[in-house]
Amino acid sequence: MHDPLETNVPAKSAPSLSYAMLLYRRAVHPEFFGIEARRKLGHGEYEFEGWIFKGGHCVRFQHGQTTFCEVVVDNPTNLPDRGLAGTLPCAGEHDHEEKISETIGYLTTIQSEALSDHLYLGTYKEMLQHGRDSDSLMTAWTDPNGKPNLSLIDLQRFRNELHVQGYHLRAGSGLVLRTQSMVQLPEPAAKETPDNRGRRR
Repeated sequence: MHDPLETNVPAKSAPSLSYAMLLYRRAVHPEFFGIEARRKLGHGEYEFEGWIFKGGHCVRFQHGQTTFCEVVVDNPTNLPDRGLAGTLPCAGEHDHEEKISETIGYLTTIQSEALSDHLYLGTYKEMLQHGRDSDSLMTAWTDPNGKPNLSLIDLQRFRNELHVQGYHLRAGSGLVLRTQSMVQLPEPAAKETPDNRGRRR
């Protein structure tokens, strides 16, 4: 799939939307979002849940008493401060990394740009098809001017990683925002068998 953010032809002014990524050390109540779809993944003792809504997403990671949430919204002032561990502006391109616990890590990359109407529409059509083909959590809508907008996230579970890729496309400012995040889990412990017990000294 062509990466829409490889195009270096911005033709609009900086987006007027105040997108930010908020990181919480607690669960965030769903009443703050107009959730369009959700998906939950289990991974042993770990639980991973994603919500998509118009213009943003929320991803929750749970392990025992440890909770961590990534929230991307275009108006962060409407969200609670309780449990908020950090706020990352979604302008330009930057990375962030932190420890969720002693054995669990988190890292994310944020990229955004403003495209011309033509490039935006091409990116929108490509990402809409990607969302359908990959069974992404997705919502598409038109703004008051009849222009198309799209929010989607992909969730993947691997042996010792959980991945989420988010795309938010806003026609009013030609904004294409991409986030790529990963929760790094400890390597699963090797199961003890009579054979490997016998090899120990």
